[in-house]
Amino acid sequence: MKLESKKVTVQKSAPELCDYLSNVENFENLMPENISKFEVIRENAFVFGLKGMPEIALEIKEVDKPNKVVLGAISDKLPFTLVADISEVSENSSTVELLFEGEFNAMMAMMIKGPISKFIDTLATNMATV
Repeated sequence: MKLESKKVTVQKSAPELCDYLSNVENFENLMPENISKFEVIRENAFVFGLKGMPEIALEIKEVDKPNKVVLGAISDKLPFTLVADISEVSENSSTVELLFEGEFNAMMAMMIKGPISKFIDTLATNMATV
């Protein structure tokens, strides 16, 4: 299953935005309002929970500065990646689009497609305000 967020403009240069997204602590500021848990568990990993959804642990898998930050699920139960695709617009602004990719059976994909789409759009929208 592949999902894409809307592309948003952020008032940070591409290297600044890449650095921001490479710091897992900053993801707490990007989370939706219905977050029930956020905890940094390692320098490059965090766990979060949204009301009505199981907790998910993510870690930074790859940073290709200044264009890409790849987060991946720590657990094999829900294998997926979340890629922040960053493009420089000017010296002080860039665009970012979140790309979600995971392998799920048809039933699971049907159940999580809506909530995941909403989640990555919220993350992208909140990036525009950082």
